[in-house]
Amino acid sequence: MVVQVKPSSQQSKTMDGAQQKVEANVLLLGAENVGKSALTVRFLTRRFIGEYGDIESIYNHNDKVDGREISFNIWDSLYPQNCETTESITEKQLQWADGLILVYSICDRSSFDVVRQQVHLIRQAKKTSGMSPIIIVGNKRDLQHRRTVSSEEGRLLALSADCGFFEISAAETYHGVLLVFHELLDLIREARALKKGGAGFKGIVRSVSAVFGRKRAE
Repeated sequence: MVVQVKPSSQQSKTMDGAQQKVEANVLLLGAENVGKSALTVRFLTRRFIGEYGDIESIYNHNDKVDGREISFNIWDSLYPQNCETTESITEKQLQWADGLILVYSICDRSSFDVVRQQVHLIRQAKKTSGMSPIIIVGNKRDLQHRRTVSSEEGRLLALSADCGFFEISAAETYHGVLLVFHELLDLIREARALKKGGAGFKGIVRSVSAVFGRKRAE
């Protein structure tokens, strides 16, 4: 079973008119040992691998979604040991990312607190440069007997920050992981369409202002 909440900003699916290849930069954040790498590799290969070293990697994965060619660039980040949460996200990462996946373990409340703080930091940093879509993922849903973070807490955090939300088990199923990445892709495409529309409207306003300015001069 996969638990999902969509952000309120996603009222409908926005389709791009042109059918060119779409590229999406996806940044994974979260504390250590929450399953970021397992989630990434599950999406890339459909296989589950439980153990990983302390390696930060950027992967490329070509896929076809709704008949369109998609190129996913996935930055599987490390959470620096013995650091403040404010030091866990860099400006370079935020500038690079089109969308973000923030992962916590439902068995580790401290990892949930890290995600809560990271969401706040991202929203503060993005106020001036525009909001990037975020999906919060509660991983390790298969370990219900060790749960310390309720589904409701995850939903409420996502709703309060206007993020998407999933609870999944990367260990048990590929389908839940696939839903996460495809939902983020939809949000990225929607954000791009809205940004493009806003830029077009500003261009119209500038053109109209220029016309009226010339008439006044005459």
